[in-house]
Formats: sequence, C-alpha cells, structure tokens
Amino acid sequence: MIRKIDDTPLSTHGNEDSEMSARRRFLRLAGTGAVGAALSSQALGQGASGVSLGPIQAATEAPDTTPVPEDEDRRVGFAIVGLGHLALNQILPAFGKSKSAKAVALVSGDRAKALKVAREYGIDSSAIYDYHDFEKLEKNARVQVVYIVLPNSLHAEFTIRAATVGKHVLCEKPMATSVADCERMIEACRDARRYLMIAYRSQYEPLDRATLKMARSGSLGQLRQFVASNAQNQGDPSQWRLKKSMAGGGAMVDVGIYCLNAARFLSGEEPSYVLATLVQPKDDPRFSEVEESISFILNFPSGLTATCTAGYGSHSAKYFRLQGSQAWAAMDPAFAYGGLRLIEGRLVDGRETTTEIHFDAADQFAMEIDHFARCVEKNIVPHTPGEEGLQDQKIIEAIYASAATGQRVQIASAKSTRGPEPDLNN
Repeated sequence: MIRKIDDTPLSTHGNEDSEMSARRRFLRLAGTGAVGAALSSQALGQGASGVSLGPIQAATEAPDTTPVPEDEDRRVGFAIVGLGHLALNQILPAFGKSKSAKAVALVSGDRAKALKVAREYGIDSSAIYDYHDFEKLEKNARVQVVYIVLPNSLHAEFTIRAATVGKHVLCEKPMATSVADCERMIEACRDARRYLMIAYRSQYEPLDRATLKMARSGSLGQLRQFVASNAQNQGDPSQWRLKKSMAGGGAMVDVGIYCLNAARFLSGEEPSYVLATLVQPKDDPRFSEVEESISFILNFPSGLTATCTAGYGSHSAKYFRLQGSQAWAAMDPAFAYGGLRLIEGRLVDGRETTTEIHFDAADQFAMEIDHFARCVEKNIVPHTPGEEGLQDQKIIEAIYASAATGQRVQIASAKSTRGPEPDLNN
C-alpha cells in the first residue's frame, strides 16, 4: 500500500512554460557555441521568475503548487568555502533547484579548479577567493551567507572569520571537533549579530519530517526503541576523514552523527546516559588514528532507548526503525542523498499491515539552503542553529568517554536546541 502524508508539498514539477522556454533557449544557443554555458547556468531549469501562471488542469485534478522562484537578483547570495566532493557533487548542483538562494562566490586553495567551477555555474571570476584572502568577502555585498564545506577541524576558524566580516554562516556537520570550538562559533556569530545554522539536511527532508509527524502526533503510541545504523567502506588511507587532527574522530563523527541526531530529532528528547564501545583494528592502515566502527546505546528520560552503530569498514548500510507501542516507522535506506523509503507498520482490522509513505523526490540540500535563505531574509532563527550542533558534540564526547572506560556516562540536560519548525511549503 502506498499513501501520501498531508500538508506537505507533493509536487516538485517545473511549469511547462519555463521548460519550453529553456528548450527554445538551448536551440538558439546550439549554433553559437554557448551551449555549455547555457547548460551550466544556475538559472536554467529553475522556472520563470516573477510570473503568475493560470491553472491548466480541470477542477477534478490536484493543483500544481510549485512555488515560483524569486528573481535572481533578489536571491540570497552564498559563498561556497571548499570545493571537495560534497560541494561539487551535491551542494553546488542544489542551487539549480533552489528558489531563494544563489551561489555567487567560491573560496578555494586551488584557483585553477575554482575557475573551472565558476565557469560551470556562472560565477564571476572576480568572486573567487583564496583561504588566505578570505576577509575580502567583506567587500562583496552580494555575499550574504558563507557555506562552510571544509574538513571538520577548520569549521570553527572559518565560521569565526565569516562572522567577523559580517556574513551569516551555514556550516556542514559535525559542527566542530570540540565543545569549546562549538561554543566559540556560537559566540562569534552572536556577537556579530549573524545567524549560524548547521547543515542537518535530514531535518528538512520530507520523509524524515513525515516520521517526525507520526512520532510527535502519537500515531506510533509511546516511543519504545530506536534502532539505527549508518555504515560505509572507506578507501584511501590518506584522506582527511581518517586523520584525527582534521576529522576529530572516525565513523562516529562522520556517519554515526546521523543516527545520534535522528534519535534526538524524532523523539524530541535529550538522552540522559550513554554506553558505548568502539573498534579500531591494528592491522588496517586506514584506522591508525580513528575508529573503524562504534556502537552506542542512549537512554532517554521517557524510557526510550536508541541503539546505534556506525562503521567505516563495511558495505553501505543506512537505516533506522522507530518502534512505538502502537506502530513502527522505518526508513531503509535512510540518511542517503536520495532514494529514501519510509514504511509504516501497524495492526489494521486485525491484520499486521505495512504501508509505504511516498513523496515526490526532493533535493535535501536545496531545501536546507532555501530554509536558511528565508531565515536571513525574514530575520528568523534557523531550525538547526549552532546550539543543535553543540548538543551533538557534547554527546559525541560522552560517547567517546564511555568507549574509553567501558562505563556508562551521564549526559548533562540541555535546554531547547532548535529554532522554529521550518516552513518548507514556500
């Protein structure tokens, strides 16, 4: 059985007029040698700007609720700091699906690479910066937000530098490599009166939010167990993710954080205790500095337990299951960039029934980028501010402490760590 959850946009199709316009533009450019530039433009495929379209379907059909993107000149400008795999393969392409944001500057230590990327995305070469002259961003009024996509150990430095030159900050997770650095980042942005958001994309993804709705509405009953795993098989031993000084840890901080944050996000609770173990093989050069795998159990005040595993040496596995007294909800795969599936299981008319919850595909990165852009425009605290990243880092440090001693470690209680619920319909 397949069904759709209400009050969430179910259509992400572009309007036909804009698609036809793009085709005509492509055909006109085909003979001019400008096809490559046209295909790489962020504007292509984003729909007409400032145009109101009338209905084309009968009243019996569901209306097209696709929001019209803002005029390009009115979109919030982002500078992307770091041009690694995530930035090139996920984040920059997401701006092509964004409705409120635009990539307008790049920061990289490799200018030749940055020039190629700038040409692909229609970014002016004058808006390419080096890590050493990062502060020149202060004079670029087009840049309102800096999106930090650097190794974890550099998050604090560049967040503070961005706040100092008056820019809002969207920072990849994990927020930093220590609680102290997280606190410095929050303080710097607070002092500069700039927003800091941590890129927990799953908290903006439709199926995760559908699970949240089931959990918070009581549809699943009393939450009892959360079981999750996030694993992948890392390759090159020289990559920064396997260097403790740059990553801060191994599987826990990179992929295990998804399990940790999901347990907190979906339950709406903060854990009281954790018990953890880790494995760091001595005969594998990949794990000379960081753990290969980690397992941890979180105990929550309500009686909910979260049993989670994360690994860097096994075949990809990404899933969670949230079990309640009346029903369960499971995502497999979960945490991935796409192809997610959500199944609900409950008793219906005396029979155990499973139901797949379906949404049209959505770009998680575009959704989180647009959320932050709207927060900047409307002066609203983001849903996942620095305090959310700080709380995860506190728990991560408790997890490592438990793994080191073999003892259960108490976790200090926390106040609310999230901003208002995101409005993802606009």
